[in-house]
Amino acid sequence: MRGHGIHVGPSEVTDAARVAATLGFEHRERLRSGIAAAMVRQAEDRGTFDQLFDIFFPAAVGDRMTLESVDESQLLDRLADALAAGDDTALERLAAASVELLGSVDAEHPERGWSAARTLDVLNPQRAIAAAHQQVRASQDGAGNAAASGGGGMSTPAAQDTSWAINPWDRPRPRPEQLTDRFDRDELRRRVDRFRERVTTEARRRNAELHDRERLARLAVPSSLRRRDFITSGERQLAQLEREIDPLARKLAARLTARERAGRGSIDIRRTLRASMSTGGVPVKPAFRRRAPHRPDLVLLADLSGSVGGFSTFTMLLMQALRQHFRRVRVFGFVSSTAEITDVVRDLPPGTSLTSWALGTPALIGRGTSSSYGGALRTFVRGHLDAVTARTTVLVLGDARNNFGDPGVADLERIRDRARHVAWLNPEPRLLWQQGDSEVRRYATIVPMHECRNLEQLRHFVADTLPT
Repeated sequence: MRGHGIHVGPSEVTDAARVAATLGFEHRERLRSGIAAAMVRQAEDRGTFDQLFDIFFPAAVGDRMTLESVDESQLLDRLADALAAGDDTALERLAAASVELLGSVDAEHPERGWSAARTLDVLNPQRAIAAAHQQVRASQDGAGNAAASGGGGMSTPAAQDTSWAINPWDRPRPRPEQLTDRFDRDELRRRVDRFRERVTTEARRRNAELHDRERLARLAVPSSLRRRDFITSGERQLAQLEREIDPLARKLAARLTARERAGRGSIDIRRTLRASMSTGGVPVKPAFRRRAPHRPDLVLLADLSGSVGGFSTFTMLLMQALRQHFRRVRVFGFVSSTAEITDVVRDLPPGTSLTSWALGTPALIGRGTSSSYGGALRTFVRGHLDAVTARTTVLVLGDARNNFGDPGVADLERIRDRARHVAWLNPEPRLLWQQGDSEVRRYATIVPMHECRNLEQLRHFVADTLPT
């Protein structure tokens, strides 16, 4: 758990041992819930805990396929039946059978392991949704017909056929789409998602018996959301991160407000000397002037190229959510040249890829579609330097990889000399800062460089280090 970013101390371990001693080992899910209550502090860590629990406390050992009469061609039909009925037990058995029948990495050498991705690709459980929905509609229509007949029974098929022959317009027509059908399909999709999770858990359990559990836990279980690197996150992970912006902004706003209230100015000599009279003229407790409240301007200079576009987008949206702590927030994006995109970021629809938009915007790719920090700094200084004043905090967002071009050091120095504060947030690991075409060594001598690989590091920077 510690290796995945979950804070677990000796007290949590002791509590978990007491929980296990109290609950016993007869009911696995009850034990799981009890240990999670003792060890997991934050809700977003529960998913990681559950995956680790399944590796070190597996539900079974070896093959647990109980559907001996089922072959590959019948799995999808059985899955549709289980989805329509909402039978969790049947879905659990089908997940085990699917991995056993479809998930072997090498059928001739089972010791090579099991693949959830292979199982899901071959089975494609999404195909069962339509059949399951037809079953749900049929059951609902049958219940409705029985209620309409008042319990007097349905007409015989022969009678129905005769009536159709007399008047073809009396033949039953397909029921039109209803609002409840959408709810039913959404529920079936959620059940399919849970089935996918069961398949992944089953494959992980089988692999844990073949390989080292510690290594499997390290490689197969992703880190918690707040410790997942921005650069390596896919579209789904980035969408999850964007959903965390509002709750994170509320927490950070409270921290920034506390910082502002706790801030103090320089020593007040007169008040300090007056207070020292009670201690024989020794200034034991200095008095400080109250610092006047300051709401700086914030300027974001963000790299929107493919490598770091997700990190820049998330950071810009977070700063927009914290705009009440700044007098003004202006956003400038760049790939090889710079343009102001404040309105674009503010009006950005959810799920929109800012990187794709940037790569099709001439103002941002004036010198090509590859990152050019020298060109971006140069165009910013020439066209937008008036956005930086003595009360401005400038945040540069990017990995400082310049494709071996002119780094534009002099332009960065002009920005630093004109601004109140400048900081650079780099989403790359610190170990990579000195490799390849990185210009971190030059830029770090001009402005402070901070590693912000994940949500946790970004939160710490905003709460404790952000210049205001």
